[in-house]
Amino acid sequence: MDEAQALEHATSAVALAISLGAEQAEATVSSVRRLHVEARGENVAKLEGSTGKSLHVRVFTGSRNATLVTSDFSPESMRAALRRAVDQAGVIAPDPFSGLPDACATDLPDLALYDAAIAQREDAAKVEDALALERWIREDPRIQNSSGSHYGDGISTLALANSAGFQASYRSTRASRSSGPVAQDGPLKRTAHYGTGARYLAELEDVERVARVAARRATEMFGARKPPTMRLPVIFERDVAAAVLDDLFQAISAANVATGNSWAAERVGERIGSDLVTIVDDGRMPGKLGSSPFDGEGVATRRTPVFERGVLRTFLFDSYYARKLGGQTTGNSTGGGIGANSFYLEAGTRSLDELVAGTERGVLILDTIGFATEHASGNYSRGARGFYIERGELAYPIDEFTIAGQFDAMLAGIDAVANDLRFDGSVVAPSFRVAEMTVSGR
Repeated sequence: MDEAQALEHATSAVALAISLGAEQAEATVSSVRRLHVEARGENVAKLEGSTGKSLHVRVFTGSRNATLVTSDFSPESMRAALRRAVDQAGVIAPDPFSGLPDACATDLPDLALYDAAIAQREDAAKVEDALALERWIREDPRIQNSSGSHYGDGISTLALANSAGFQASYRSTRASRSSGPVAQDGPLKRTAHYGTGARYLAELEDVERVARVAARRATEMFGARKPPTMRLPVIFERDVAAAVLDDLFQAISAANVATGNSWAAERVGERIGSDLVTIVDDGRMPGKLGSSPFDGEGVATRRTPVFERGVLRTFLFDSYYARKLGGQTTGNSTGGGIGANSFYLEAGTRSLDELVAGTERGVLILDTIGFATEHASGNYSRGARGFYIERGELAYPIDEFTIAGQFDAMLAGIDAVANDLRFDGSVVAPSFRVAEMTVSGR
């Protein structure tokens, strides 16, 4: 389905909903072609290709609303489904905050989200990527198995129309490579994972590098020991730092603030983090995985400073929660909630190696395990593995320990930020160091 066809379906659905009695309507049409390859050893373990389409419609009668999702675009089914949705909206409890956004995007820049090289690439080359990842990781004889090496891509078309006159569409692509080697460390198996993602095929890290980093992450944990319980500086490596930021995003989502599930509620304008903490949500960076010209309800995406030099400036809103909390939408609607565009911590000037060298005694976290973040209280706790740092060097690998702290104290304690920021997802971060946290081990 091309953009013109998708937009025609969306506008037709809106017009039909209005003719059936809706006072307002919004329709989103999505069409995605995906391919995923998984290799194990010398074999292709999984080869999946799919093309799917969906229609998501919201109808409003006064302050009542109902939602319809379907993949059946036939006129008869569409009419019947929309009639039911309009009827259902009439009996749902009123919600004074529901409705279309007050203003939709008027500027629709070309954000370079589509790569023809992905669309034109032969499937055989995609399969070879996954097989080559397996060959590269197994060049190290200590790698005896894997949880799979993967190549995946997707080509998407999205169109949105509403009864306020908004009509727009865009195409986008994405691709990824990843590998999960399993190394044999005596009686123990050491697992690891590394991957790369981008809008453009040429921006992916090459197959050899992905495999070598993944293999190194598995084998460098050989001989890992459980550390003693202590308080000391903790460095979060880039991928783990992104997971920390993802937890932080939940706290500044207006949906969680409104329901009392955020430790950051009522703290806008307060200094929470150190001067090194500038965190931005930006949906307008060309070519980035988190970018789009408009959000899930047609509002223009934008650059929103969330923390500026440690000061919390705003939560992130869609139209519904902006009305509910008396704020303004920040262009973060997913069409059914609040999501990140490109949510990131601004990079520093030093490398990760320099952060380690500048740490007399500490811990470098390379992986975390489990889920133990309490968004309401701000308690953070994770199982972890990584390296013990002594005199500015990686002394030995450690595992079977827990790191813990309070989110606001962690942000306040960030005393170094690395320069290794990479936009390979919608929530990303460079490596950073927290001056002191609790490490619970022996």
